[in-house]
Amino acid sequence: MSDTARKDFTDKAQEKLTPESEKSTLDKAKEGVTDTADKVAGAVQPKGDKSITQSLSDSTSTEPGEESYLDTAKKTVGDAVEYVEKTATDVYNKVVESTSGK
Repeated sequence: MSDTARKDFTDKAQEKLTPESEKSTLDKAKEGVTDTADKVAGAVQPKGDKSITQSLSDSTSTEPGEESYLDTAKKTVGDAVEYVEKTATDVYNKVVESTSGK
């Protein structure tokens, strides 16, 4: 049993136990999509709202040192903001330079 919108832990276990050589391309693609959706759902679901089995499943499916999707998204947004600020500063400096007659 799993929480709403989460991948059932028995499905996860079965996928891990099935050798890659026995999986079709469609099976591998489906696993990739459902794994990603489950990780995103797990990242946004508050820990206090998770069932015991879902919490255990999440703790065993996250690899040590692995960055969560939420952390990755925060970093990506931060990088984008930094890029926009730098670009805006560069444009401003070029406008000032060209209007000052240098």
